[in-house]
Amino acid sequence: MREVKEHKAWQASGFLAFLALLLALLWLGWAGYRLVGERELLYLWHLLLALLASGLLAAGIFTVQPNEAVALVFLGRYVGSVREEGFHFANPLAQRKRVTLRVHNFTSDKLKVNDAQGNPIEIAAVVVWRVVDTAKALFQVENYQSFVAIQSEAAIRALASRYPYDAEGKSLRGSPEEIAEELKAEVQERLRVAGVEVLEARLTHLAYAPEIAQAMLRRQQALAVVAARRLIVEAAVGMVKEALLGLEAQGIALDEERRAAMVNNLMVALVAEAQAQPVVNVGTLYA
Repeated sequence: MREVKEHKAWQASGFLAFLALLLALLWLGWAGYRLVGERELLYLWHLLLALLASGLLAAGIFTVQPNEAVALVFLGRYVGSVREEGFHFANPLAQRKRVTLRVHNFTSDKLKVNDAQGNPIEIAAVVVWRVVDTAKALFQVENYQSFVAIQSEAAIRALASRYPYDAEGKSLRGSPEEIAEELKAEVQERLRVAGVEVLEARLTHLAYAPEIAQAMLRRQQALAVVAARRLIVEAAVGMVKEALLGLEAQGIALDEERRAAMVNNLMVALVAEAQAQPVVNVGTLYA
């Protein structure tokens, strides 16, 4: 397939063309008046030529709005685009196709896909885009707006399947900025053929699918509890070590049995969820 690229079309000032149209209309009126009065063949030719000139001039005048482009097609061949806003005149026999250059937002539906670990998740994203090549947008794809929607959703699905929802390292939930940049590059690569530039792509919704949401929530809570207990134990070990070193620095020596008992009591007091109750050993009734 031959690639079509945008280039500038020939065009002239619409005001000059409008002035020429007024002159052609005056010519047309003069020829019609003389033909009615004198009925000579010469004036008939003047009338026909003036009518043809008026029609061509009127057909070639058009306007271009801000952030808009007009692509011209003559006899089935793309002959260029006009991007400059204002009043223009171009080939009157060319077909004109208007393309907006404004920025668009595409918000995907919530897509249900499996992440890299096989967990079903719901994901959605917003893609900010605009047309930068009118020829590609019109002639390389059937409908560039529909093409943007379909390819954006395909890119979102592909990205979601490459990373886990939440894990150590790069993940959909844990690395939002990196995921957004990769999604933008993925969508841009797919839309380049349509002459579309992606300005931004970002996830707007990310969640586990309803059928596993409760199970994954309990899993996350369990992981959080384990991490918290690990931190508590590590801190308690450090405190016990400091306590033993402090006693040794004060010249208080403990045998192995008392040292083990002290370590046990301190660990229970520091790690237990309930408040520890001290027990005072006062000896026995019998010597």
